[in-house]
Amino acid sequence: MPTPRRTFTPEEKARIVLDILKEEKSVSQIASEAGIHANVLNSWKNEATQNLSQLFVGDRKGITKTKKRMRTADRRTLRRGGQAHLLNYRGSKKSGR
Repeated sequence: MPTPRRTFTPEEKARIVLDILKEEKSVSQIASEAGIHANVLNSWKNEATQNLSQLFVGDRKGITKTKKRMRTADRRTLRRGGQAHLLNYRGSKKSGR
């Protein structure tokens, strides 16, 4: 019986893409550690770099609303007993609130 397909949150994908962009490890090494095929990681990287300019578009209110929604979702996750992953520029950290 085949194993079910894994899904990754946008935060997980962003963390992995940031690891690729740091160039401390090869894409193959990161793929092996994450259990994902290197081609998938390369497509995530390409998508991220192609859409990077959208971060600097004049719609800052839309970005602010998205960040606010994400923080709210993280708080809800913590209230339910889970751990939220907060993304920063140095990688990711688990919130221990």
